[in-house]
Amino acid sequence: MTEHLSIPTAAGSFDAIVAGPEDGRPVLFLHGFPEAAIAWRHQVAVLGERGFRAVAVDQRGYSPGVRPERPAEYGISELIGDVVAIADALGWERFDLVGHDWGGAVAWWTATDHPDRLRSLAVVSTPHPAALAVALKTDEDQANRSRYMTEWRATPATENAMLADDARALRQIFGRDVPRDSVDDYVQRLQEPGALTAALNWYRSGRPPAALGTVDTPVLYVWPTEDVAFGDVAALGTAAHCSGPYRFEMLEDVSHWAPEQAPEAITTMLLEHLDAT
Repeated sequence: MTEHLSIPTAAGSFDAIVAGPEDGRPVLFLHGFPEAAIAWRHQVAVLGERGFRAVAVDQRGYSPGVRPERPAEYGISELIGDVVAIADALGWERFDLVGHDWGGAVAWWTATDHPDRLRSLAVVSTPHPAALAVALKTDEDQANRSRYMTEWRATPATENAMLADDARALRQIFGRDVPRDSVDDYVQRLQEPGALTAALNWYRSGRPPAALGTVDTPVLYVWPTEDVAFGDVAALGTAAHCSGPYRFEMLEDVSHWAPEQAPEAITTMLLEHLDAT
């Protein structure tokens, strides 16, 4: 069972789901677009049962209490700062970090900027940003897969298109791989005034200020073979940017939405990773 939690920071209060004893080993989960903390509800519940203190947050723009208007306020420095601020508010000196999609990107950056705070790192779908940058320049397939990022920067055409006809286009992003009740929940959240614009501001904030370095933290990277956003060139290239213990897993016949489409498999891999670090 999970409970709801509000985490106060200087930027505002983040909504979260939580499970497990307060003195359990801390694990923080970061979701991607266009989801919310409940994307991790299976993992949070199981880890809580195993004695971990598992917390999944609605990130900046998704939590109504942290929804600034300017795209510049969604830069990578602000997103990394949120992770550290959330950990500080929870009283966590060191913690395990887990991310998917945009949450995965933030997790990679946090591991580089604050390696002293992380015990381990686990990322689903999202390759190391440096590996993705190389793939975008050298692999036509990856360039085609990532074209949507440029298209979504249009304002406000993207919001209007996604929310038209009962958010038909927004719903189609998930395909048939995410439970209908979860999709309904995500859509309802993003139909709130300003919510979808806030989520899209992650794409509109501009490029990160510097190249990402090598990650020394122990890493589990899981790549679903049917991921529409990230191809094999970036996925296989990620190992070159991890200098610490590294485990790479491919999930056959699973889509980008692996935490919800294959929750048991992701949870099993995550528990093995945590037990080994």
